[in-house]
Amino acid sequence: MSLAKQTNITNWNPQNSCIERLMDNAAYTSAHPDDTLVLVGPARKSNATNFSDLTAVGMLQQMQVSQQRAVQPVQAIGSGRNYFLSSKPSVNFSVGRLFAKGPNLHRALYKNIISDANLSGFNPAEPAATDQHPNGVFNMDSELFLIPFGLVVAFRDKAGSNLGSFYIESCMIASYSIGIAAGQNVVMENVNGSADRILPINLSTDIPGVNNFFNISGQGNVVPDENTDLATGSLK
Repeated sequence: MSLAKQTNITNWNPQNSCIERLMDNAAYTSAHPDDTLVLVGPARKSNATNFSDLTAVGMLQQMQVSQQRAVQPVQAIGSGRNYFLSSKPSVNFSVGRLFAKGPNLHRALYKNIISDANLSGFNPAEPAATDQHPNGVFNMDSELFLIPFGLVVAFRDKAGSNLGSFYIESCMIASYSIGIAAGQNVVMENVNGSADRILPINLSTDIPGVNNFFNISGQGNVVPDENTDLATGSLK
């Protein structure tokens, strides 16, 4: 007997039905970290005029995005019912990245916004990095961290179908940590921050040129970085 999706309670059979949709193909129609892309770009989506404005963060081990808002119950004299007032949601995010050769986590988040040459343009008394090693950005007291950035998260399933994308606008880093312990096999960097809003986007149309690098329908996936020819999408 084949399973059917269950949409009506009158013929509900929990042993022979899936709720809402058939789940026999869940392994390739569910979101998966392998098929999730995290990009960094300008603070606002409207400033991302081309896909070359976005760069993969790379080597991420974890990312969490959350939204919260205050909800206040209110009552009125003469009624036993509650109604609710709410505030604007706040957005928070956390990112964990493998510490390896190349840009560290701070530098990866700012790499396509601030060039290495411009790092020395901030207050020299509180440098973001040394001139000899601009990829190692650690000092959160640098004026670099007064500049907001944006994050793009795009989801696909194993079949290559688009599951949705969103732009996290005006991100600011609030904390940074790096932990080292004897016996551990990796060193991780972690940041936590806040953002203005989460803006749903259609990645394939809202940012021009996206299909040169990331075909949302699953036909190809080339992420632009410093080794990518932006004109052709091929590796240099």
